[in-house]
Amino acid sequence: MTNSPDYMPPKIWTWDAPSGGQFANINRPVAGPAHDKDLPVGKHPLQLYSLATPNGQKVTIMLEELLGIGKTGAEYDAWLIRIDKGDQFGSGFVEINPNSKIPALTDRSDGKPRRVFESGAILLYLAEKFGAFLPADPDGRTEALNWLFWQMGSAPYVGGGLGHFYSYAPIKIEYAINRFAMEAKRQLDVLDRHLATHRFLAGDDYSIADIANWPWYGNLVRGDLYGVAEFLQVQDYTHVNRWANAIAERPAVKRGRMVNRISGPPSEQLRERHDSSDFETMTQDKVEA
Repeated sequence: MTNSPDYMPPKIWTWDAPSGGQFANINRPVAGPAHDKDLPVGKHPLQLYSLATPNGQKVTIMLEELLGIGKTGAEYDAWLIRIDKGDQFGSGFVEINPNSKIPALTDRSDGKPRRVFESGAILLYLAEKFGAFLPADPDGRTEALNWLFWQMGSAPYVGGGLGHFYSYAPIKIEYAINRFAMEAKRQLDVLDRHLATHRFLAGDDYSIADIANWPWYGNLVRGDLYGVAEFLQVQDYTHVNRWANAIAERPAVKRGRMVNRISGPPSEQLRERHDSSDFETMTQDKVEA
């Protein structure tokens, strides 16, 4: 890798060496499994394999929200996938998600396991399966899906773009950081203008649109993403902050953020979850410790 300002891309790119920086060891230009490893299977029909990144938080928040409204069929096992150790390249995980990204879900409630991958697809699958957090009327449903897919297309500029070049890249590249900071602020402005006249993204009711967007933009304005809150002056987006803080107080959101988490205060980490009582046991362990 060269840092020269005179660098010109070669005619044909070759993978000669790791790119450097945090998480460089998990990046590679080929798909498929790197090693054989079966995935564990717990007692519930829903088996989640994930990590509490923003994309992972979407699904655990959704599952906890479903349980919170009495959808007992949404009980789940959440298994930790350490992407920093290459768990996502194990043969069992790749069988569920050929793209080797978390989160990935299997639904065994119909006997034969059904795989669901990509966080947006999982949210939509669960919303339709349980008939919750997706408006039934065509206008509301369409608006919720508008914002769901907006997030799926927009967040990579925040995470893979700004987050990478600001926080993880081995060198600071002014052009790259400025380019992605501008786009992140534009996205925040899109949300802020919309939330100025809407309680939630799809209207008056909380939906998968909010569940998809909150782990990215809610965590961003609350200072929990990439350390860029001051850099982006996120306090200027008053309506996004109102929305983000209200959702952060939801009990299911608080629980969902803990699942498969391996960073932050130990009191907020539930590395694996196999029963709703795990949250109570976790709390008790902290008290006894």
